[in-house]
Amino acid sequence: MRLTEEEVQALLQEMEGWKLVEERWIAKKYRFQDYLRGIEFVRQIAAISEEANHHPFISIDYKLITVKISSWRAKGLTKLDFELAKKYDEVYERIKG
Repeated sequence: MRLTEEEVQALLQEMEGWKLVEERWIAKKYRFQDYLRGIEFVRQIAAISEEANHHPFISIDYKLITVKISSWRAKGLTKLDFELAKKYDEVYERIKG
């Protein structure tokens, strides 16, 4: 179920670095010390996303990884988007170097 604007803002307050984009996406940039750590991050969040059957847009720019997520069916953001964002942050904390 799609979250209200108020619910989105409240959840964003709890999350470091995530930003609302075009009222439909949440996005975050992750920086790594080296290229291969960034690639490992992408591999791990891809596995998490595949397991949830909910896939983000991922951009790889050398040591900078940008993740953008939304729920297509809901035409906006859902709790699942925020749950996955938290899991992505946990992966980052483990492997950032």
